[in-house]
Amino acid sequence: MTTSETLRAKYTYLWDGLFQHPFVVGLGSGQLPLEKFQFYVKQDYFYLIQYSRVLALAAAKAPDLANIGRFADLFKDTLDTEMALHRDFCLKFDVSSRELESTRPAPITLAYTDYLLRVAYEGTMTDIVATLLPCQWGYSETALHLSRTGYASEKNPYAEWISMYSSKEFTAFVVWLREFLDDLTRGSDEREMMRLSGHFLTATRYEFLFWEMAYNMQDWPL
Repeated sequence: MTTSETLRAKYTYLWDGLFQHPFVVGLGSGQLPLEKFQFYVKQDYFYLIQYSRVLALAAAKAPDLANIGRFADLFKDTLDTEMALHRDFCLKFDVSSRELESTRPAPITLAYTDYLLRVAYEGTMTDIVATLLPCQWGYSETALHLSRTGYASEKNPYAEWISMYSSKEFTAFVVWLREFLDDLTRGSDEREMMRLSGHFLTATRYEFLFWEMAYNMQDWPL
């Protein structure tokens, strides 16, 4: 199997947990309480800001001009397009741009994004991709799962979220990211694979904790 397939198979039990989480189930059924989704999109906005920083560092560490350009384009698209779409999307759920900009990161959001940034600063290009992949791939698989099993009609208030992350464009991006990791790890020794496996596991755990945080609206207790 390829590196991405090996990592995915190794942590199947965690990925099954992502699909079965009550937040995800609520997205699929359309019965997720609005306040929980509002909490999620505000925290996700802070995540996108930090994710943009990771993409900038990835561009700096990319191995060749083609991939420098790819990550630079992703950085620009995230800042200029995805975040604008996120703001417009949030308005449909009564979350204003001002609320998004003033959102204080909750403990899990801060821990997750700090981890991504630390890996991006200290690690290799391969470390960065192994750490980013669970988020992108997880969203894609979750949305595709919901599109098959959830109530993804227009009557579902979260149908647009499902459609966005199950789209052909997003799926193609995830395929590229997986293939990039597979290419980067050709000939990698056991020590490097263990390090990458650790990054993939940690990021997958944070993905689960992000759903858990949003579902329980876990903010700072003090």
